[in-house]
Amino acid sequence: MSKQKPTRRERSELQTQVPQTKPASTNNLDLSHEERRHLKFGWWSLFVFVCLGIMLETFLAFRIGWYMNSGDNETHRLMLRLGHAHGTFLSLVNIAFAATLSRINLIENIRRLSSRCLIAATLLVPGGFILGGVVTHGSEPGLGIVLLPIGALFLLYALFLLANGIKSKSTAR
Repeated sequence: MSKQKPTRRERSELQTQVPQTKPASTNNLDLSHEERRHLKFGWWSLFVFVCLGIMLETFLAFRIGWYMNSGDNETHRLMLRLGHAHGTFLSLVNIAFAATLSRINLIENIRRLSSRCLIAATLLVPGGFILGGVVTHGSEPGLGIVLLPIGALFLLYALFLLANGIKSKSTAR
């Protein structure tokens, strides 16, 4: 027996003879309904709010009159920036929620309710800022701002449910 290294051609022939194993498919992951929903919703809402941020930066770069000519009133710019920032953050919270959902021990009802509250908060909090900033009344935001406290309550309730609903391994038995 020779201790020579196989040539490139011999290695290639050996590889074609060995059956290739398929890489593990990520489509078969056992994700719950809430995990799939929050991953999809989180990534799509992140896309939308990042696009909003790019659009606001474009308005600033090209000195778009509606966005820039606010005189003493910067309310609409502030509200739109806050909508973008809160929407981006809450999108990431949805992705984190989906990523941790299988690792925490939650009762099904708490899991479902916190999921719905988190999605509602992700829509209402930035939506309130954005709608309040699109039409302003002097230095006051528009009527859409009323969605903000409702969304904040949904967010607080979802966080309370999650914090209160997570059981330690010793009490989960």
